[in-house]
Amino acid sequence: MTILFYLFLFLFLLASVLLCFVILIQEAKSLGLGASFGGDNSDSLFGTSTAEVLKRFTAYLAGAFLLSCLILSLWSGSLGRSHNAPLIPVRAEQPGHEEF
Repeated sequence: MTILFYLFLFLFLLASVLLCFVILIQEAKSLGLGASFGGDNSDSLFGTSTAEVLKRFTAYLAGAFLLSCLILSLWSGSLGRSHNAPLIPVRAEQPGHEEF
């Protein structure tokens, strides 16, 4: 079960890096990171219709990122609760009831 958790965590981190890259590569009004690739306002890095494709891909990737963030949060919370459970039940003594 923990191997699956770490695999999902790796995919989550990969999606976050990919999301950052896709956001930075999109064309901005002031050109942003697009200027560092040698493009200007009329050029696009991947062709002419990539603005709409990148917007749609960013939206899907952001949705997958948020969903996986929620799943990992719930999953790691349940893992923490299962590891902190006592193995041997402890009997609490009440004050004033001492055994002889």
